[in-house]
Amino acid sequence: MSLESTNPALAAQRNDASFESLWEELNWRGLVHVSTDAAALEQVLAGEPIVYYCGFDPTAASLHLGHLVQLLTMRRIQLAGHKPLALVGGSTGLIGDPRPSSERTLNTPEVVAGWVDSLQKQIKHYISFDGESAATMVNNLDWTQGVTAIEFLRDIGKYFRVGTMLKKDIVAKRLNSEEGISYTEFSYQILQGFDYLQLFRQYSCTLQFGGSDQWGNLTSGTELVRRAEGAQVHALGTPLITNSDGTKFGKSEGNAIWLDAQLCSPYAFYQFWLNQSDADVIDRLKVFTFRTREEIAELERSVQDAPFKREAQRALAWDVTSLVHGELATTKVIEASGAIFGKGELEEIDEPTLHAVASELPHASIPAQEATAVRLLVDTGLVKSNGEARRAISDGGAYVNNQKITDPDALVADSVWLHEKFLLVRRGKKNLALVHRG
Repeated sequence: MSLESTNPALAAQRNDASFESLWEELNWRGLVHVSTDAAALEQVLAGEPIVYYCGFDPTAASLHLGHLVQLLTMRRIQLAGHKPLALVGGSTGLIGDPRPSSERTLNTPEVVAGWVDSLQKQIKHYISFDGESAATMVNNLDWTQGVTAIEFLRDIGKYFRVGTMLKKDIVAKRLNSEEGISYTEFSYQILQGFDYLQLFRQYSCTLQFGGSDQWGNLTSGTELVRRAEGAQVHALGTPLITNSDGTKFGKSEGNAIWLDAQLCSPYAFYQFWLNQSDADVIDRLKVFTFRTREEIAELERSVQDAPFKREAQRALAWDVTSLVHGELATTKVIEASGAIFGKGELEEIDEPTLHAVASELPHASIPAQEATAVRLLVDTGLVKSNGEARRAISDGGAYVNNQKITDPDALVADSVWLHEKFLLVRRGKKNLALVHRG
């Protein structure tokens, strides 16, 4: 399988040479939450090249923010000379790892196969498939689809102890819930352990990592390799990304930040990073960028001394959006953001970006023949009444496409509509809304 990276940003990425070891840098960046043997792992990562893997289950058509943590960790380890295996779970995706609350909806093999292809294309954007440390893409359907149930139970199942499986955190939570847990999801940890065993046998893979919420599944693999092969292999759990207030990012929480531009526009993606709080932004820079310790320390001083400049947030938003969507898309987003607040030409914002803006702002649909200034302000919710709208206009605080409104009853001319479809309505300096031509 030929999978050359499509991302020019990879060539510029470097680990920080100020650290004595990769392990030290991973810890400083907050990427080590739990591991099988920290001292042994530090030695292994500082030694001869090893093969390591991270798995991604196709439970949706796109990867999201949580996956980006793993992809960037894969890249950091690859930059140290080690060889990654990117596993997309064509078989485990048919099952789904247990969720804390309820059973997953099982998707058809056709849907899962389509998602496998989509995720593989996304993954090759973040790690290199060229050179001495070239990555290899693998699919666990390749080694599971030919195994019979009897073979699986005899050759793999015999190494697992039900008592140990029941003690896994996620299993224990589900057993104590109203719904319980099906045998299908209960068996997921065996399938993931089987993956590690197969990759150990086929590629001499000796390290698996993933989110710390997967720790029970990760150690299922290390235990299976130990029992079946008598070998010691390693596991590493990265922390779950949360806000300083404890809020979790992730699609299970209904607020996923997708890496696919069709599901989360570059504009929305950039705004997400730009809006990170002062309490969170430095940790985000450590995890999601390749900026050095010195560069991040300088940005941290800026947060402390001049937080109103939001230099750290702008650096974070530029780095991550450029990585995911490219520098050209990021530049367009920045220009659009400036134009929306009167610091550029609105006419130069392309239509897809305006659609993205609409999803982020209050918006309304108004027929062109009814688009008076008063109607625009009221229907978008920028004011509560016609009287309030007239007062805002009289006070000089209402704008359409950054032009001050003077006549509350005048219809907006056809030539004013952006792309013949949109109007940007503003009250004061920061209260914005977008109108679609109805």
